[in-house]
Amino acid sequence: MVMRKLYSICKLKVIMKKKNIIIPAFLAVVSLQGFAQEANDSILGKSTSFSNQPVHVGYNSTQRLEESTSSASIIYGDQINKRGAKNVTTSLYGQGLGLTALQESGSYTKQSSALYIRGLQSLSGSTPLILVDGIERDLDFITPEEVESVTILKDAAAVALYGYKGINGVLHVVTKRGKYNSKEINVSYDHVINWQARRPKFADAYTYGSAINEALKNDGQAIRYSDDELNAFRSGKYPYLYPNVDWVKETFKDTGASNIYNVSFRGGGSKFRYYALANLTNNSGFIANPNMNDGYSTQDMYSKANLRTNLDIDLTPKTKLIVNLLGTLSESRVPGHNEDSDSKKNTDLWNMIYSLPSAAIPARLEDGTWGGSSIWPGTSNPVAMSQAAAYSKGHNYSLFADMKLSQDLSSITPGLRAHVLMAYDNISNYWENHSKTFVYGSNAVTGWANGEPTTTQYYKGGADTGMGTESNIIGWNRALNLAGSVDYTNNFGDHSLYSQLKWDYEYRNTKGLNHTWYRQNASLYAHYGYKARYYADVTLVASQSNKLAPGHKWAYSPTISAAWVMSKEDFMKDISFIDFLKVRASFGIINVDKLPISDDTEQEGYWEQVYTGGSYYPFDTGYSVGTSSWTLGRLASLNSTHEKAYKYNFGVDATLFNGLNLMIDGYYQRRSDIWVSSSGQYSSVLGFTAPFENGGVVDSWGVEVGADYTKNIGEVAFNIGANFTYNKNKVIEMMEEPRLYSNLKQTGNALNQIYGLKAIGFFKDQADIDASPVQQFGTVKPGDIKYQDINGDQKIDENDKCDLAYSNVVPEIYYSFRLGAEWKGVGFNALFQGTGNYSAILNTKSVYWPLINNTTISQHYYDNRWTENNMNAKYPRLTSQSNENNYQNNSVG
Repeated sequence: MVMRKLYSICKLKVIMKKKNIIIPAFLAVVSLQGFAQEANDSILGKSTSFSNQPVHVGYNSTQRLEESTSSASIIYGDQINKRGAKNVTTSLYGQGLGLTALQESGSYTKQSSALYIRGLQSLSGSTPLILVDGIERDLDFITPEEVESVTILKDAAAVALYGYKGINGVLHVVTKRGKYNSKEINVSYDHVINWQARRPKFADAYTYGSAINEALKNDGQAIRYSDDELNAFRSGKYPYLYPNVDWVKETFKDTGASNIYNVSFRGGGSKFRYYALANLTNNSGFIANPNMNDGYSTQDMYSKANLRTNLDIDLTPKTKLIVNLLGTLSESRVPGHNEDSDSKKNTDLWNMIYSLPSAAIPARLEDGTWGGSSIWPGTSNPVAMSQAAAYSKGHNYSLFADMKLSQDLSSITPGLRAHVLMAYDNISNYWENHSKTFVYGSNAVTGWANGEPTTTQYYKGGADTGMGTESNIIGWNRALNLAGSVDYTNNFGDHSLYSQLKWDYEYRNTKGLNHTWYRQNASLYAHYGYKARYYADVTLVASQSNKLAPGHKWAYSPTISAAWVMSKEDFMKDISFIDFLKVRASFGIINVDKLPISDDTEQEGYWEQVYTGGSYYPFDTGYSVGTSSWTLGRLASLNSTHEKAYKYNFGVDATLFNGLNLMIDGYYQRRSDIWVSSSGQYSSVLGFTAPFENGGVVDSWGVEVGADYTKNIGEVAFNIGANFTYNKNKVIEMMEEPRLYSNLKQTGNALNQIYGLKAIGFFKDQADIDASPVQQFGTVKPGDIKYQDINGDQKIDENDKCDLAYSNVVPEIYYSFRLGAEWKGVGFNALFQGTGNYSAILNTKSVYWPLINNTTISQHYYDNRWTENNMNAKYPRLTSQSNENNYQNNSVG
């Protein structure tokens, strides 16, 4: 089923105490703050003028926004840290023009997020490059407190220097540094109270019993529960024979808690600067009774400790050393057995709740035995699994270290500098299994008399075991980065010049064998200015990667961009309301070392011929079809090239009315030579698997508008701002197989667009079924979904599928609105965020696909189901079977 929805989160923050509320429709963040700010900062944002905001250029320097020719937006650390969020990605929701931040799956204790810059861009993926202090790193390892700024780099001019990895945009996080001749100690503590505002509501025992009986009748089968049994569910007289368990309430409590502790030291002398942070984050979940065992808890838990030290040392007046060190230790605990040591998913308690009917089994029997039966074993009992199955633990140990040495070479020529950078990262994941099993049982009624149960039969399963002792390392990652560069800066008359020649190298090893990547870039960048109003940039980058085929490892990416500060022209000086106005444009070709992907797996060695075991076309002397031998597998990919992005951008930056900052961008991008399977171009009769080819083409385009206005009225500073992004894309070519009907063709539509059948109602009766085109997804009955005959062949089958809605991955529209006020260091801030043109497939079991395989049913579905008395229902009839007709992707909802 398909339903168009807007997703969102609501959060409320009050310093020292915060509450997080998760509900659909909007992301709202409200914060009250009353703590000391730096002298030059404001809780509404930096006091620095819009045109003087710094934009990062590669690894070694920054430019003022006034002279930047690229498309970039900046989020400052004080904006990120207003929410008291547990991680940086959560703090980015609704922030930064051009950035789409979405919450994905994950446990309460460790949520995961997806970040996109300018939406979906390619068939091969659209994930941006994440940098921390210039090195590719995971945002999960840093805390909002240590972030100085986040720069979103979007167009070709902004991402060119990052070689193969910057094609989908770059998110560059800069951590805080020390200050000369100063000393600061900052201590903070956040306590967060969390609750889940919209937990699903499932049918009670009587409603479930009525629903399953109705479903079985609809399926032409005998009912499961007699009237006596339904009455027993309704009366609650026999809770251990005919239970009515609210599994949500029995398993989870109403609130969870988080504690965030921070202490930082910042300062320095005349030749030395330092920033040091110690952060401890503890999150505990919603398990209702986690302390039922001596010596351990089964509470869903995540804790992380960060120790950061950033040092800036002036070894000599011309020699500077930067050292950044970050160590993290994290531990997660989930009830029961969980092989996902990273604990991005918790033990499937919610999956059990979505499965187990309230009438199935009691949580515990009268003698204390855990409830379970042959149909619903004890391992599907979420209360038992949250208390009696012990726990498993995941550990993460990580070290991030980087060092940069800079030498002023003005003795050779003024403005010349040299830099050497080295970085090493080491991450390992360790898992412990301390889970155990337990005995469970249930009593089934076998006889009734006069409306009362008379005889029962006892069922027993499971076994009591000791806690497990298994442990092992399940993942590790090592990375080494080296870079060397020289740059030159000079101003001569009306002219200014900055140029940089750089080489960088990356070694990255993930889990050892066949996952070791080497990349290197050689780049030349030049930035020229004339009369402080005309600027031009040229970038030439040569990139190499061992991921690619021999003879195709290198690619060259040129970009060019220019900007004109119109507000400095004489003809603009008399326009009083324009304080700053700049127009800019860029074009570039960016390459990427993406590998072909099959079944979500990168295909290494795609340029080599593949042979597989088989019994056809044998290469032996017997020529017997039955002989085990070798067969031709996937053909080698020949004449391969690189996936490329042709990026065009036009933008305007302006400050109006002495406080209104505007940023407007329009962009177009063509991605070509995308790796796709060419199987749609060949018949399987030929007897081989088709090769991958550089045949994919995707166009994307969009508009970004950002506004921010600050106004002082007396001692009160007011701020209001908004961001709006609109990102569209279209698949131009994907080497799609020939389609029988035009409605089946996906070429020409958007990436990740939802396809399915178009519903036109529900069958009212058998006469309605007989008068309609035959639906070939099994036998249909009154109450089943009626589909439109899209191709006009008088039958409903796979050939009637068409595009139904928008992408279910990234919304086309992403917007936010913020406002705030500050008076004498006390401030109020609110942020509202929402999405548009975004779809979701509603196929959650029990909620939208109920009763299948003895699962439960949501109250929402039951109240809106089709019956003969409710033919204008929201959902189809009840059935206990996996209904192939009703459970196609479709437009019901």
